[in-house]
Amino acid sequence: MTLAFIESRATAAAYEYAVLVASTDSEILTAAQLTRDRADCENNFDELKNQWGWGGFTTHDLKRCRHMASMVALVTNWWNLFVRLANPHKHHEAMTSRPLLLHGVATKTQHGGQTTLTITSQHAKQAAIQAVLTRLAAFLSSLKSTAEQLTDLERLTLILQFLPQAAGSDSKLLHR
Repeated sequence: MTLAFIESRATAAAYEYAVLVASTDSEILTAAQLTRDRADCENNFDELKNQWGWGGFTTHDLKRCRHMASMVALVTNWWNLFVRLANPHKHHEAMTSRPLLLHGVATKTQHGGQTTLTITSQHAKQAAIQAVLTRLAAFLSSLKSTAEQLTDLERLTLILQFLPQAAGSDSKLLHR
C-alpha cells in the first residue's frame, strides 16, 4: 500500500482507478465484463507461450516447426482435459496444476506376478490430491475397459456425465 519514494499519511484515503476505453454502446458493467473476458482469453495464449513453450522453438525447417507446434498443442489439450476432469470448477494454469498433480515420488514393486506402483506426494494438499486422482483413475479405468465397444458419442456422453459427479465431490479441495 505504500511506495518507498512517496510519503504517505496514515489518515489519507487510498483509491485505485482503472480507465477503460472502448467504442461500444454497451453499459459500463457490460463493457468491463467484455474486457475481463478478453483478458481471460489472452491468458490462455500467454500460458501456451510461456508455460508450455509453444513460442520457444524456431528453425528454418517448417515441417519440424509444425510438428513441434502440433505436439505442444496436443499435450496442452490432453493436460487441460485431465485437469478439468480432476477439478471441473475452474481452469488451472499449468504453472499451478503440474506441481499440484504431477510432483510425487513413485516406487514400483513386484510380488506374486503383480506390479504395484506407489506414489507419494510431498504437497501440502496431498490428501485432497490423492482423493481426486483415485476417483479420476477409477473413472478412466472403467472408461478404458468399455471404450472399444462404445462409439465416440457414447464415450463423450460418459465423460460429460462424469463432470457433474466430479464437480460435487472432493475436487473443490483443490481450490486455492
